[in-house]
Amino acid sequence: MIEANLPVAIIGGGPIGLAAAAHVLARGETPLVLEAGATVGHTVRQWSHVAMFSPWQFLTDPAAVALLTASGWSHPPRDTIPTGAELVARYLEPLAALPALRPHIRLGTRVIAVTRKGLDKVRTAGRDTRPFTVRVETDGRAVTIDAKAVIDASGTWTSPNPAGSDGLPATGELAASDNIFYGIPDVLGRHRHLYADRTVMVVGSGHSAINALIELDQLRQQAPRTSIVWILRKATVDAAFGGEAADALPARGALGIRARQLVASGAVEAVSPFHVAAMAPHGDGRLTVTDETGRAIVTDRVIVATGFRPDFAFLREIRLSLDPWLESSGTLGPLIDPNLHSCGTVRPHGAAALAHAEPDFFIVGMKSYGRAPTFLLATGHEQVRSVVAALVGDHAAAARVELTLPKTGVCSAPAAPKPSAQPEAALAVAGADRGCCGGPAPAEIDACCALDAQAKASGDAGCGCGADPEPLVIEPASASTSACCRS
Repeated sequence: MIEANLPVAIIGGGPIGLAAAAHVLARGETPLVLEAGATVGHTVRQWSHVAMFSPWQFLTDPAAVALLTASGWSHPPRDTIPTGAELVARYLEPLAALPALRPHIRLGTRVIAVTRKGLDKVRTAGRDTRPFTVRVETDGRAVTIDAKAVIDASGTWTSPNPAGSDGLPATGELAASDNIFYGIPDVLGRHRHLYADRTVMVVGSGHSAINALIELDQLRQQAPRTSIVWILRKATVDAAFGGEAADALPARGALGIRARQLVASGAVEAVSPFHVAAMAPHGDGRLTVTDETGRAIVTDRVIVATGFRPDFAFLREIRLSLDPWLESSGTLGPLIDPNLHSCGTVRPHGAAALAHAEPDFFIVGMKSYGRAPTFLLATGHEQVRSVVAALVGDHAAAARVELTLPKTGVCSAPAAPKPSAQPEAALAVAGADRGCCGGPAPAEIDACCALDAQAKASGDAGCGCGADPEPLVIEPASASTSACCRS
């Protein structure tokens, strides 16, 4: 039997990892947060200059808020929008400093392997009676920790997708690393000298890319020789503007509105479709970026904002259940597959959908979505609430998952489904998405999609996908940790 007094190991000290720890404490168990960085919120600090597009009311976890409030903490104004730096300073740091939580956080502790104590991945007999062994590197030495359960909330920040359109680095991309930034550089602050009065190429079509474009335009107004080129894999640039004024989150919709204005004014040169195939030195420290047709663009700097992917290297001895193409957790894939997913909705999910073949092991947060781009911060809060309930045996609470998303103002018809390792689930979700959308609505009808238009024409309220649910959520796609759309 697994010792009852062992901790629940939580990998990652970001918003979701600390929320998981708060829920573990609330359930009377002992959390052990293992954070590779020197501070909590280490990866959030990498995009500290970026403003989130959700107000504070959607960015804090209820269990964490309960702990903070008991200490005298005051919630930031719920209708204001913080930057990444403010999220850390006003929420994550006070939470981590609480006497109830501080002793359970180990900083500068990188997890390098997770396994079952005394068993490799192949061995089945007695597996669920053995504790986990978590091997970490701290202060230059390897340390082994036993745990009764493991929650991986390490995120995907350290594994950015490449510029290459086929999932591999473009030819010459690795050699050109000195000219490339993955994510959103601080072009108005500490990185200004790299971009002012230069030609800058932004690769990507999501909110991270749009944020970079907006900040580059602000830089261009200060340094007029700055030139901005936007590279998209999408067939048309219009597809990247999102819901704009129809978005239930005004700050998110404003990103698309501003991107359209930048392109229309000529401040940003948009090139689409452009599938990056190669990068090569051009001379004078510049790069020639070539697409698969041989079309070439010369630039000084490249900002790659094409999203992120999960790192499973340290989980090699864990029996993972992963979607075959999204690399998302458990049976979650069909619910979030961007090939099928439409109307800005994600069906409710918790511990059951996140479960792996390894008992008492869960991946939560952005990493649970694999390569899918639709993760939202409150989704992660709901995940850890359900997961921790499951770990303590409260299966009714674990199954009671509620998640309502605000509409994006975008409803796209899904592509034909690919063969699935979970065919029944995939077909069920594909059918539901087709039922929701069915293609765009006629321009003259106020409807989200074709089926919504048909329902309204028949006198019904609509098909439901265009409804305005009570908003709940949102981690900033602008911060790369939850890009709503990737190229």
